[in-house]
Amino acid sequence: MSDLPVGLRLTTGRSRRLRDLLAGPDFLQVPGAFDCISARLVDTGGFPALYVTGSGVSMSALGAPDVGMLSFAEILDRVKRIADCVGIPVIADADTGYGGPLNVMRTVREMERAGVSGIQIEDQAWPKKCGHEPGRRLVSTAEMVGRIRAAVDARLDPDTVIIARTDARASEGLAAAIDRAAAYAGAGAEVLFLESPHSAEEMRRACAALSGTAPMLANMVEGGRTPLLPAAELAALGYRLAIWPNALTRIMARMGGVLLERLKTDGTTAGMAGSMLDHGGLWALFEHERWYAVEARYGGPLPNS
Repeated sequence: MSDLPVGLRLTTGRSRRLRDLLAGPDFLQVPGAFDCISARLVDTGGFPALYVTGSGVSMSALGAPDVGMLSFAEILDRVKRIADCVGIPVIADADTGYGGPLNVMRTVREMERAGVSGIQIEDQAWPKKCGHEPGRRLVSTAEMVGRIRAAVDARLDPDTVIIARTDARASEGLAAAIDRAAAYAGAGAEVLFLESPHSAEEMRRACAALSGTAPMLANMVEGGRTPLLPAAELAALGYRLAIWPNALTRIMARMGGVLLERLKTDGTTAGMAGSMLDHGGLWALFEHERWYAVEARYGGPLPNS
């Protein structure tokens, strides 16, 4: 029923919508989300899709940085909850696929069932590391090609988008990273994610070298190894979409600290009230009136009754 709140609706056709967006004329700005609040902010903010950040989930769910501590079951649970609370396509960070080819196939199937439209798999060895931190180890190109082939063959919905990430720039250089990305496109990857180029010139060279193979994804990490460029400049370099995986994570952490400092100093949050959603605003973010209406339809209590 179309009048159900998004958390109760079965939202279909999102993978087809993601493919249409990738084929369309507009550059795609895709913010990251790590929980249902951040996901609702992306959805209601009018963005075409959202990216579930493994790093943000690891910090929020485990209290651990992105050092490979997050299990498949833990990320799948969070991804499912996020996909259930938004109506836009969801792209999920599936790390290395969580094992060998059979594990990759299960990962893809479970991610699809969770409502994911784009699945990102990388060429690191497990335990993986953040793409803007040292200590990353790579599997061979052949092993990653096998991961991509397994992912492509396993998907139930042909519209599900397989995204291949390479972390080779840091240890093998830009040319090797480009060669790896081209091999992954040849294996069936439909979006290419060359992690952590060190300059706008490297970004341009990567996009030029891989032009015609698959759309290119840029990763905008505040304080990371890659320069922060505006969307228009990324598009001019040859990128088709960009993710800002932890922009919301960082601003929430920063502003949360500011609020708590003010509370400690002033003894009240009143001075920060203008920078917050109030009680009604936060509930409205989750369509509370629709939840109440559905409950009342089946005999539940009306609000204020």
